[in-house]
Parts: sequence; structure tokens; C-alpha cells
Amino acid sequence: MSAAPLAGKRILVTRPSGQAQALAALIRTAGGEPLCHPAIEIRELSDLEPFFAIADRLETFDIAVFVSRNAVERALGLLGARRGGRPWPAALEVAALGQGSRGELERRGLTRVLAPPAPADSEALLALPELAELAGKRAVIFCGEGGRELLGETLAARGARVEYAACYRRARPEGGAAPLLAAWSRAAVDAVTVSSGEGLANLVEMLGGPRRLLQTALFVPHPRVAAEAARLGVREVMVAGPGDAEMAAALVAYFGGAR
Repeated sequence: MSAAPLAGKRILVTRPSGQAQALAALIRTAGGEPLCHPAIEIRELSDLEPFFAIADRLETFDIAVFVSRNAVERALGLLGARRGGRPWPAALEVAALGQGSRGELERRGLTRVLAPPAPADSEALLALPELAELAGKRAVIFCGEGGRELLGETLAARGARVEYAACYRRARPEGGAAPLLAAWSRAAVDAVTVSSGEGLANLVEMLGGPRRLLQTALFVPHPRVAAEAARLGVREVMVAGPGDAEMAAALVAYFGGAR
């Protein structure tokens, strides 16, 4: 394998603004050229009162679940501002959907975080034995506005009283996709990375349909996103995993000859 397995390859990185730098750096290290063009934006909520109502009674919950790194960053930032420096309740257990969110929680001082090894999704978290019986427990889910309801519905079915603490919203980036379309017109995109099904849907809309993706290698974080890409007709879809290192490793393996 070449010492620069991505040499001459231009890789589209569609992570939200402010979250693409790590993957872009890994692509450069492997000799590639990252093209950063977000397909999804993380925005503030217009009304935070429902979140603050939960923050004011955080001590009443038994378990807090963070669905993403965005949820960790936004929720803990808002909680810190609202609670005036009061520490995380000692009795409040913490869970996360994946290792990336777990690492971010630990970096911010929360330890003993319950998280599945892989994949990073609701099903994997729900499969952990620690969440099998929740009768009488109160659970709060820190999340974005909208999204899948499987996690909350299943926790409730297992006996928990569940509340949602939305702390951000997702949106399709504003502005034109002219630079993106120009890159494709020059046949200058060798692979595309997306971070979610919503990001894939936004990208397809920004491109004016799936046509440009059909002949391009697409790297996705989860089989669910791969299935959606296949439904669109994309021929080469690789499930890399949600982390930056996993995505970069999949790119290197593909272009380095181990395909």
C-alpha cells in the first residue's frame, strides 16, 4: 500500500461546519484533498424554555441519555449556564449512543458513561443489559429537535418515564451549492462522506437529485444510511462507522487497494 494512499484523491466532507476539521486533517495526512461542504447545519433553538425547565430539575432524573456529540456539546453548555456551576447530580447515570459521544462526555468530566462498543445507534444502546429493566426510573434524552423516537418509546415500554430535552435543531445549509456543482462538473470528486441519513437527503437536494452520486464512492456511518443510498441507486456504498478515524480508515482501505 502506498505511503500516501489517498494521493490525488479529492474527498467531499459533508460534516456540519466546525465538525469537519478532524476528518479533513486525516484525509490530508493520507495524501488526499478534502473538499469541505456541509450538508447539514446545527442551529440554536428559538425557544429554550422547555430545555431550561428540565435543567432546573435535573436532580429528579435517574438516567440521562445523549444521542450525539452535538447533544453533548449543546446540552452541557446550556446546563452549565443555567445551573450556575452546580455539578452534575451524583446519582444521575449517564448513557450515550456511541463511543464518540462517550469520549466527549468523559472529556467534559462525566465518568462511568454507559455506551455500546458499536454500532452507534439506538438499537445498540437498547441492547445493553443495564437498560433491560427500567420500571419506576425517570429518563431524560438530550437530543436534537425531531429525530427517531425508537429510543424514547422503547425506554418507556420498559417502564421508564421519559422526557425529551431538545437542545439544537438540524437544517439544510442556506446558500447555493455552486462550488459543489462546479467540482462535479470538473469530475473532481472521487468520494463522498456523509454523517447521517438527513445529511444524505440534504446533499441529494443540494445536488438537484442523486444522479451525481450514482457513480461516486459513498462512505456512510451506518447500515441504515447505506440502505437509503442503495435505494437511490448509488452503486458503491461503504459503511465506515460514525467516527472520523473509522471514516478515514475506510477511505484508505478503499483507495489503497484493499477493496
